[in-house]
Amino acid sequence: MRLYDCDHCGQPIHFDNRDCMNCGSRLAFVPEALAMHALQPVEGEEVWSLFASPERRVRLCANAGMDICNWTVLADDPNPFCPACRHNRLVPDTSTEEGLRQWRRISQAQRHLFYSMLKWNLPRINRDEDPAGGLVFDFLVDEIQADGTVKAAMTGHENGLIAIRAAEADDATREQIRVSMNEPYRTMLGHFRHETGHYIWDKMVRDGGRLDEFREVFGDETVDYGEALRRNYEEGPSPNWQDFFISTYASSHPWEDFAESFAHYVHIVDTLETARSYGMSIDPRRHEELSAEVDFNPYRADSAEQLVSAWIPFSLAINGIHRSMGVPDLYPFILTPAVTAKLQFVHDLVQGR
Repeated sequence: MRLYDCDHCGQPIHFDNRDCMNCGSRLAFVPEALAMHALQPVEGEEVWSLFASPERRVRLCANAGMDICNWTVLADDPNPFCPACRHNRLVPDTSTEEGLRQWRRISQAQRHLFYSMLKWNLPRINRDEDPAGGLVFDFLVDEIQADGTVKAAMTGHENGLIAIRAAEADDATREQIRVSMNEPYRTMLGHFRHETGHYIWDKMVRDGGRLDEFREVFGDETVDYGEALRRNYEEGPSPNWQDFFISTYASSHPWEDFAESFAHYVHIVDTLETARSYGMSIDPRRHEELSAEVDFNPYRADSAEQLVSAWIPFSLAINGIHRSMGVPDLYPFILTPAVTAKLQFVHDLVQGR
């Protein structure tokens, strides 16, 4: 994620900012420009103009009023929602403090996902255009049963419908699940990127005529999915799973392997863009082999190998910093040659857009 400058005063600003802390200008992300901009109201109209380009007119996303979203819509767009929010169908109850808090956190993760999708121009057809397979999000609340027990909502994907359990926007709930499932990493943004990976597989692999290439790298996806998941949960992964997969869940089935690989590809690219934006480099004393600098645009990298070569030193350094603070590693995963080959498949797929 890039670091931006306020158009009005030059103050550094961030992707989630609503107002400039220096000059007070209203800030918003303009999807068509893929950038944060300072806005100024247009007198007598319910639109805003960009301070840097006064002739350009935009509206705030309809979700801006509840501080859910800080994106804009073109002034002549009949849709009141921004390119991310317009894919939402079921959302948390904003009449409650808990629902509003959950939706704000969910929306933050969703907008980070759509930033990457817009950068690569990935498929994002909505249900109006494709009723059977368009991209749509349901943020589901848990059900309270008659006996008072809680039936947890399930996160998952089916034919473009991505369901996200809203309760996982709460750190305590999500961390409890992570520990109970013995996972090294679990975030709301991770859910968005993983589940969207299934949608990307549908549109760009299955419907894109790339099944043969996919099977050469990930294996045969026609094996029984339900049985594969049952075996994963009851028996666990094979002893040498780390040689070939990014996570134990990736080892359960080729569909999950692709979704995990897609998620990690986006993790790596977006984090390296952040490092580049801050001018970060790694140059450990007496260990030149661990030196790295992001002297390229991660979103336009030449290969997965270029990304991995930069990412490994950065992740090792950041993990070390985390340990010095007594917190878990930021990136507790191993990128073997087999995993890098899968990242290369994802790279070729998204760069082809």
